[in-house]
Amino acid sequence: MAAIVQFDNVGLRYGTGAETLSGLSFSLASGSFHFLTGASGAGKTSLINLMTLAVRPSRGIIRLFGEESAALPRHRLPVLRRRIGVVHQDSRLVPTLNAYDNVALPLRIAGMEEREIGARVDELLHWIGLAPRARAFPATLSGGEQQRVAIARAVIAHPELIVADEPTGNVDPDMAARLLQLLRGLSAQGTSVLVATHDLHLIGKVPGAITMRLARGRLEDGIGGGRAPVREDAA
Repeated sequence: MAAIVQFDNVGLRYGTGAETLSGLSFSLASGSFHFLTGASGAGKTSLINLMTLAVRPSRGIIRLFGEESAALPRHRLPVLRRRIGVVHQDSRLVPTLNAYDNVALPLRIAGMEEREIGARVDELLHWIGLAPRARAFPATLSGGEQQRVAIARAVIAHPELIVADEPTGNVDPDMAARLLQLLRGLSAQGTSVLVATHDLHLIGKVPGAITMRLARGRLEDGIGGGRAPVREDAA
């Protein structure tokens, strides 16, 4: 399978301090499902920021969809980002848009007709149990409801890569299993999925998933359902 994401000896440094991430070399294949684990401060969010083009590496090469991210001109970055669905820990919903319009946003940016948008958004909101809250604004939603809206927004356009940072942290176990089923279904259709989580029980619910563990900014051997395709280079 083709590599959707490729890290080659990547390092990340903020300011003049020590590297937050060092010598990361791995790839995510098309349609693969990965978990990213590690203690708080291990660098999971920094790795996600690199993968989603929020920051650029201090050294090494990152390729997304076959293109070297650091070499891309700024006007190309939004086009590349639209191929990635991102779920942040804090949901980052647009506060002036209701739940329906937050979920519909990626489809409107892509220029889809409103009739098709409506069918897709209504179906997904019903599936995650939020159809009755479609017109509610983020400030009136609970933390778990906001997270469900954020996940729906990330997956609605069927992106080629989904990166989720603790996506089930604010929902009950039944809804967590339902959301995980949604991500597994997209992976089966060819979307690459990376889920950062502290919940080792969650990892065991995806047979064949590959687990990557970060420790002190470096990748260790995989655990759980599989082993990550990691090539540790010297920092």
